[in-house]
Amino acid sequence: MNEDVFNVSLRKFLKQVGVTSQREIEKAVRDAIESGKLKGHEKLPAKMVLTISGIGLSHEIDEEIELG
Repeated sequence: MNEDVFNVSLRKFLKQVGVTSQREIEKAVRDAIESGKLKGHEKLPAKMVLTISGIGLSHEIDEEIELG
């Protein structure tokens, strides 16, 4: 395994996950506030599941996203 190639590829993947996830969450929260579904001060339970089938990896993160 080439550690440099692996590291660059992994960082690229994680950056893409972070950027797109944040964008989608922000849009969904704004839409929910505009529609009245949320007031803007809630704590939202969130779960992220990372899977890599080629190595049998499944990792879950459960957290709350606080709006204010």
